[in-house]
Amino acid sequence: MQKADPPRGKWRNVVFFLTALLVVAADQLSKTLWIRSYPKDQVIFEAGIFRIIHIQNTGAAFGLFQGQSFALTIVALIGIVAILLVVFLFSRRFPFLDTGLGKPALALVLGGTVGNLVDRLCVGYVTDFIDIGIWPAFNIA
Repeated sequence: MQKADPPRGKWRNVVFFLTALLVVAADQLSKTLWIRSYPKDQVIFEAGIFRIIHIQNTGAAFGLFQGQSFALTIVALIGIVAILLVVFLFSRRFPFLDTGLGKPALALVLGGTVGNLVDRLCVGYVTDFIDIGIWPAFNIA
């Protein structure tokens, strides 16, 4: 007698969480290596407008809201809850969210949010290192 395959939706949920976890792991590993290898504000590589640099960002994306770690932590927590609600409650109501791209895309966003939240809670800033010159530096997350 063969076991019935688990429903497809459960596998998508497993893939969702594994993807988010992989993003958090890659984000934290890259930042840890970066912090240990390069001093703050050091330019490591430069080619035209593209630079690899070590920046400690106490704000949000694009350098906004510098020094507002508490507020940004609350926003990140709200964002995490919102993503989980969308994935697990609203995807039933809106099937386009449960497509082959919907959940993986949200998993990437969730992983990035969690990765940056870990930084903010542990060290008080987010480590950024990719700079393409037309906006402030960012990281894998």
